[in-house]
Amino acid sequence: MEDKIKAIQEEAIAKIGSVSNLDDLEGVRVDYLGKKGDLTKILRGMGSLEPEMRPVIGGLVNKVKGEINKAISQKESQLKEAAKKERLKMETIDVTLPGNELKVGKKHPLTLVFDEIKDIFLGLGFTIAEGPEIETDYYNFEALNFPDNHPARDMQDTFYITENTLLRTHTSSVQIRTMEGQEPPIRVIAPGRVYRSDDIDATHTPVFHQIEGLMVDKDISFANLKGVLIKLIKELFGDDREVRFRPSYFPFTEPSAEVDVSCAACDGDGCRVCSGTGWLEILGAGMVHPNVLEMSGVDSEEWSGFAFGMGVERIAMLKYGIDDIRLLYNNDLRFLKQF
Repeated sequence: MEDKIKAIQEEAIAKIGSVSNLDDLEGVRVDYLGKKGDLTKILRGMGSLEPEMRPVIGGLVNKVKGEINKAISQKESQLKEAAKKERLKMETIDVTLPGNELKVGKKHPLTLVFDEIKDIFLGLGFTIAEGPEIETDYYNFEALNFPDNHPARDMQDTFYITENTLLRTHTSSVQIRTMEGQEPPIRVIAPGRVYRSDDIDATHTPVFHQIEGLMVDKDISFANLKGVLIKLIKELFGDDREVRFRPSYFPFTEPSAEVDVSCAACDGDGCRVCSGTGWLEILGAGMVHPNVLEMSGVDSEEWSGFAFGMGVERIAMLKYGIDDIRLLYNNDLRFLKQF
């Protein structure tokens, strides 16, 4: 029995020395030390031995198990070290080689302006409202106090889908939907894409973006409108820019105004950029017409409000000195990388 145990030891040590990977080494361990291993079988058969031989054989088996475990541990360390060296060899990096340029995307100039305007109004307590881009005639025109013969209803000015549905020409329709679905007080801005049948040139495109705003509350006056818009313009263009309100006309507001900002190129003295006027038009605004409030279910005797609307492309062009609106849509990286 002793010779058999020593033979098992020599055989196990030889196999351990010949294995070349950790899986095979684990196989050797199981063959000799596992539950069904050769040494385990000998220990289980101890009952058939003479009583005086049991401690002798048991001690020898345990000694051999220790030697085999020691050999396995040493071999395991050797294999792991060899695997580590091989991996380091395969993963070696030549630090003298030039690195790979990491190309990081940037926000589009329109997105930058959108985000900046949204942040300003969110800071003033406004929320963001959205609505469908395919609108009905009622929400796009009638509810905004456009008479049937208003030029904006001309089929040549608007993309009609059916006689009663069209691609919205402004996001003012979102203001109507908001007033119908929400009790005053209301403070919302309505950003989104709008459509008009314009020829494409340096300042026009049939698809563009607007942000319109609406505030409805008790005792709202034109002074409130001026305060909000002056705050917006100063945040967008700087505290040194002057703001001017000019009387104008919109069917859905009364009184109405065009809002201008002093030209940054000439500091208001007059130049080619501002056509010699010293001012640049940026948006339209006014007090919400009582008819619009009433058609939306708001009592014009109790509530009043103001509304405004601006083209995001227009703001971006003025803010960044862009002279052709088409640059915003051409996906020219030479242009976009500047932002």
